Amino acid sequence: MPPQTSHSPLLVACLCAQWCGSCREYRSTFQQVAEAFPQMRFVWVDIEDEADLVDPVEVENFPTLLVAAEDGPRFFGPLTPHKETLLRLLRAQTEAPTAPAPADAEVHALAQRIWRR
Repeated sequence: MPPQTSHSPLLVACLCAQWCGSCREYRSTFQQVAEAFPQMRFVWVDIEDEADLVDPVEVENFPTLLVAAEDGPRFFGPLTPHKETLLRLLRAQTEAPTAPAPADAEVHALAQRIWRR
């Protein structure tokens, strides 16, 4: 079980598309990891069904992951669709939270839109 922290909860958003076979296969893994980290908020975002939410951020590779605290993104980019890769990334954030990662204004704005959703 991941350690609980006193830091603000993290948002973990997977940006995918229904037509993407890797995304469809990854969704159950993403949900399994969500169950292991109940203190985090997991969100699945279909970039085509929710284009208004995602635009103007360009998602070119799937799956793309956004991990953010309320003060900004911690990680944004494509992630190998393996359970251990996601677990390792999230454990690192719970064990040694980092400052907001350098990200452009569009990614910051996307994180804020998803937080408010």
